[in-house]
Amino acid sequence: MKRLSPEGRTVAMLVGVVVTMGALAWAAVPFYNWFCKVTGFGGTTQVSQSLSEEVLDEIVTVRFDANTDSNLDWTFRPMQTRMDLKIGESGLAFYEATNTSDRPLTGTASYNVAPEVTGYYFIKVECFCFTEQTLQPGESMEMPVSFFVDPDLVKDHDASHIRDITLSYTFHLTEPRRAALDTGPADTIN
Repeated sequence: MKRLSPEGRTVAMLVGVVVTMGALAWAAVPFYNWFCKVTGFGGTTQVSQSLSEEVLDEIVTVRFDANTDSNLDWTFRPMQTRMDLKIGESGLAFYEATNTSDRPLTGTASYNVAPEVTGYYFIKVECFCFTEQTLQPGESMEMPVSFFVDPDLVKDHDASHIRDITLSYTFHLTEPRRAALDTGPADTIN
């Protein structure tokens, strides 16, 4: 086997660096999403298939916030501004969206909680944010979110004193999947 010349080694190393950088860039977004979901970083909430089995005798206040991206012609608002519930108790809140344009629009909601440290303990069981929503012109829709605050919040050194949490959603305009346009309004909403 012939050894590479110094120029060949340099080219091989540069190609290796470029390939490595490309692979890391490709993996960065999925890795960041995974990291945020696992740690609650940046106020990313957790998801559960079941409700809490433990309910504490301590009250937490959850405030609700709603925003829309400037290029989405919807009004979007929480149907309640706050809810007081025991830590571990399940809550059910509703948001309302109305398409104020003259054409069907599809939106997807992004979400977070504040303070950020509570993201790991704010657990959503069902949420409209898990799927895209298509509204016809003038159509309004009530969208539920089922959640609880994990009782382990009181054991966290950094979060144990927090009793006010804000759940915030922002709807963004998205390109609809063809099926969403063909079926009309959804019968059920997560």
